[in-house]
Amino acid sequence: MSIRRKARELVLQSLYQSELNGKPVSETFLLLREHFEINKKALPYAAELVEGLVEHHGDLDQRISQQAKNWRMERMSLIDRNIIRIGVYELCFCAEIPTEVVINEAMEVAKRFSTDEAVPFINGILDGVAKDVR
Repeated sequence: MSIRRKARELVLQSLYQSELNGKPVSETFLLLREHFEINKKALPYAAELVEGLVEHHGDLDQRISQQAKNWRMERMSLIDRNIIRIGVYELCFCAEIPTEVVINEAMEVAKRFSTDEAVPFINGILDGVAKDVR
């Protein structure tokens, strides 16, 4: 597993925990770092993602809502919504990562943490965002 995928998974877990307990993402990120064995090489990219996701949260959710026809953000599963947020952030703000890589990574994370039905849903939203921003 790549270092960046480990970073994405750590951020996904931080986002998930944050939404469950109502604490800021940066706080849950620090708690996960303190209490679990984390690959140290994954931390810089994970920290970059957390910072960017917090800074651009509203913009990211707006882009997702525009693509998710007939799906309110609240109706999406917590995991799927946060996988999509990470992917949309990378599409919008990480131009050095090819579109195909962003979408493929999101699919791989979804296969591990979500359901089979989520994969095409996530793929469709990220593909739509990619067409808008890239």
